[in-house]
Amino acid sequence: MPEVERVVLVDRAGSPIGSAAKAEAHHSDTPLHLGFSCYLFDSRGSALITRRALSKSVWPGVWSNGVCGHPAEQETFEEAIRRRTRYELGAEAADLEVVLPTYSYRTPPFRGIVEHEFCPVYVGRVEGEPRPRPTEVAEFRWVRWGEFVAAAEADEGNEYSWWCKDQIRQIKDHPLVAEYSRPAAYG
Repeated sequence: MPEVERVVLVDRAGSPIGSAAKAEAHHSDTPLHLGFSCYLFDSRGSALITRRALSKSVWPGVWSNGVCGHPAEQETFEEAIRRRTRYELGAEAADLEVVLPTYSYRTPPFRGIVEHEFCPVYVGRVEGEPRPRPTEVAEFRWVRWGEFVAAAEADEGNEYSWWCKDQIRQIKDHPLVAEYSRPAAYG
């Protein structure tokens, strides 16, 4: 029998207070739990955006950042980002740096489910061309950072995930994002 994926429940400061089965924890009154978001760039400075698979129970079919997910118990955020990048995208994440270390959010309901996370936000580089897992990612695109910001900011509905739009408002002019989104930023 496959192992049940769990999320780490946390207090408002992000300190662990327990865990719950991921599938059972996401509902109309989702408890605060650990998550992460990572904006991934290639060596040309293009940002990777992904459209969540239609089969996902939480925010299916919406465009979002490169990779997001939940760290396992005793797993660092960086380890979780690398694990999920390999699993979801078939690629490697490198040069990870946190840009919003204490970001936290609670979404409005989307198809009856509320997302509620203590969710540090990272930027990083993706190595290799993505080969997405269809159960996780419906499609992906490489876009210039300014185009991504403009599209997300113009979205008044749910074309882009709520958390992605909220995070972009906070990181769009961050110096690390500017560095990662410049061509040849990696040598």
